[in-house]
Parts: sequence; C-alpha cells; structure tokens
Amino acid sequence: MALGQSAEIQNLVSIWIALMAIVSILCFIVSEMTGNYSQVDKLWSLMPIAYSWITAAIFPSARVFIMAALVTAWGLRLSYNFSRKGGYNLIPWKGEEDYRWKVLRKNPLLKGRLRFGLFNFFFISFYQNILMFLFSTPLILAAINQNEPLRIIDLLAGALMMIFIITESIADNQLFSFHQEKKKVENGSNKYKESLKKGFMTEGLWKYVRHPNFTSEQLIWICFYFFGVAASGRWINFTLAGAILLVLLFIGSSQLTENISSRKYPGYTKYKEEVPRFIPWKFLSSHRNNSRINNPG
Repeated sequence: MALGQSAEIQNLVSIWIALMAIVSILCFIVSEMTGNYSQVDKLWSLMPIAYSWITAAIFPSARVFIMAALVTAWGLRLSYNFSRKGGYNLIPWKGEEDYRWKVLRKNPLLKGRLRFGLFNFFFISFYQNILMFLFSTPLILAAINQNEPLRIIDLLAGALMMIFIITESIADNQLFSFHQEKKKVENGSNKYKESLKKGFMTEGLWKYVRHPNFTSEQLIWICFYFFGVAASGRWINFTLAGAILLVLLFIGSSQLTENISSRKYPGYTKYKEEVPRFIPWKFLSSHRNNSRINNPG
C-alpha cells in the first residue's frame, strides 16, 4: 500500500469512526430524553448506506460501487418495511418502539432507570452502532485493494445477496400481511387462516423456518463479507468479525422473541419443535429423501 493511499484509508476509517460515535451519542441522548429506545432501529438500514457512499466517494471502483448499490437496495427496502410498521415519524425521534425493548425494561436485571440506562448506553446505542460499522467493513477492504479486478466471487456474492434481499422482502411482506389481517375483526376471507387460528405466523416461508426474515438478513451480510474475500484474496480476514457478531445478535434476538411468543401463544412450543429456527434442514432433508425415492438408480 502506497503512503498516499495509507493516509486516505486512515482518513476513511476516521470518518467512519467519527460518524459512528456521533450517531451513537445522539441515539443515547434522544432515547433517554424521549423514552423511545428504537432510535438505533431507525438507523439500522441507513448507516451502512452512509458508510458505503462515503467509501465510494473517496475510493471509487467497480467493486465498491457494486457493494454500495447492493447495500442501498437492502437499506431502502428495509427502511420501507420499517416505515410501514410505523417506525418513522415526521418528528425524527418519535415513531413506534420495538416491543422487545418494553419487555426488557420489565426484566428484573434491567429494571430501573439507571440499570436500563447503562444497558441503553452500552448495548442499544453503542454496541449496535459498532456492529453496523463492523459488518460494513468489507467496504474498507475493497477500498484498500481498490485496484484488484472483479472476480467470480464478486459476482456470486452479489447475485446471492440480491436473492436474499428478495427472500427477506417476501418474508417481511408475508408477516406484514398477516399482522394486517390479524387486526381485522372478520377473518373469513383471510389468506393466512391457519396462522390466524394459532395467533402467530406459520405459513408461507414461515413453514420452513421460524424466522425467514432473520435468516435472510444474516445471509445478506455473510454474502457481503465475500466481497472482502474477493478484494483481498484472503478467505479469512478481519471483516469476518462483523458477520459473526451479527449472527450472534440474531441468535439472541430470536431467543427473546420466541420466549415472548411461547408465553403468549400455547401452540408456539409445538411450532418450535416442528420447524427449525434459521436453517430449513427438515425441508432439505425431506427433499433429498424424495429425490432418492424418485431416482433409486
């Protein structure tokens, strides 16, 4: 790496860090002042877009532009989904709060303004912003290796990322439609009759895995990691931390969601026993067995 490029990379990282720190502090202050702890949720789909185009402005290359375009497609779609659920408001710090924060505020370990305030500072406001920073870092690796040509890995990563953006869209649309139907008094002509009877979503992509939207979100950023692999030529590199920590976050988040659902819906425990959390291994295993039966030779 040339001396001039090294200085530019340091400048890029400094801008990222400054942006992350400012946003983290603002999220903490606003959430504490308003009592709405979904301030980071509002920015989850926007911060990676900001990191992407800052990088593209300083280190323009085909790979970085492709990455930025994919992140923008992901972010705008996710922002739309968040918006239609009431997450955004004309007054920026208002909007619907994620119900899980309300549940956590009642947790004995976090109950009280001081304890939840510390949780808000370290986990909600700072850790989640650090995580967004980390799973966006393949952009930095692409910037460091900006002269490396596009490879097959880039094309595969991009194609798979688009596929998972689409599957996440399908899952979110199915869940949104279900909740809209759930609000109606008359359920006679509803699409998700079985799910409405149970009280939770079990149809569409939800019959294969319990969290198809979470699965897709994780796979989107795992695919994004491989742009860094293509740029650096290293299958294991420092940007892997972001993808791993994101997976761990979704394991914890899905566990919390399922604990709430299990207490609320009597049939959810059985659903957990029958349907995998993230990987549709039962469906894949069944499909493989059917193929063997149909093609015994």
